[in-house]
Amino acid sequence: MIILDTDCISLLERDNPAAALLRERLAEVAPLEAATTIINFEEQMRGWLAYLAKARTLEQQVTAYDRLYRFLDNYRAIPVLPFDEAAAVELRRLQRLKIRVGTMDLKIAAPMTDAEDDACPPVEIGGEPLSEMIIRERR
Repeated sequence: MIILDTDCISLLERDNPAAALLRERLAEVAPLEAATTIINFEEQMRGWLAYLAKARTLEQQVTAYDRLYRFLDNYRAIPVLPFDEAAAVELRRLQRLKIRVGTMDLKIAAPMTDAEDDACPPVEIGGEPLSEMIIRERR
């Protein structure tokens, strides 16, 4: 499974070569094999609400609401993983390992790294497998 982080989701909202490359890559993946998390939704929603609050004129508000609507459409088109009790337990475990990764990145990874789930696919943060980061931090 591929977990799209906030940067990837934001990139999909753009029309540039990097976005096109990401779309090509995602077209090669089965629809349910790409997902994002509720943490990503929270990060982006905070940004969009701030953007909307700054819109003063009706024209700016129309543009802001249009972009907010496209943001919502993107999230409706992809599975969104929850941050539930199991993810919270996993986050605590990852934090105890003292991995040098931000809390939000660990929250994004937590739903996919349940230590009890042998079928769990490898999770990457910033292109590096989380398992490698854990091993390096333990040394």
